[in-house]
Amino acid sequence: MNLITAETAFKKLQDDGTAVLVDVRTPSEFRSQHIRGSINLPLESFKADKLPFKRETAIHVVCQSGGRSAKFCDKLQDNGYLSVYDVDGGVDAWKASGMDLVNGKKSMSLERQVRIAAGAMVIFGIVLGSAVAPAWYALSGFIGAGLVFAGVTDTCGMGMALAKMPWNQGGK
Repeated sequence: MNLITAETAFKKLQDDGTAVLVDVRTPSEFRSQHIRGSINLPLESFKADKLPFKRETAIHVVCQSGGRSAKFCDKLQDNGYLSVYDVDGGVDAWKASGMDLVNGKKSMSLERQVRIAAGAMVIFGIVLGSAVAPAWYALSGFIGAGLVFAGVTDTCGMGMALAKMPWNQGGK
């Protein structure tokens, strides 16, 4: 995998008419805002045998800020794709560079959904631990351990589960 800047990706995409730009965010995030000409192939539904391009195609990959795109690039390389480029900083870097974006219906980012869900579950565990039974405090501990695991491994189970929720999928 090659890490490249948004500006370099823009130039490479302009120069190579066969190169593709893949956005691996959820369909909801993609609808909210995306790079003109990109195609949406969410990381959560990666299937190497269903990709719409050949292994020789130059593939530039973006997400919101860089974490999911790196994972997608690794999967592409593991499946024999030869020219894989991870756009450093993702859509955020593209926007910061002043390059063209398509704006659509606003939606809540996956990262923000995880923060809200985790925070709500911690509060829920504390309230139930105080009001019902101390065993409920374990819920808060479990969520805290999950957040530590997500930080250490750069893999978020809650994020992957939320990405599959209906409001993060295609449709309206």
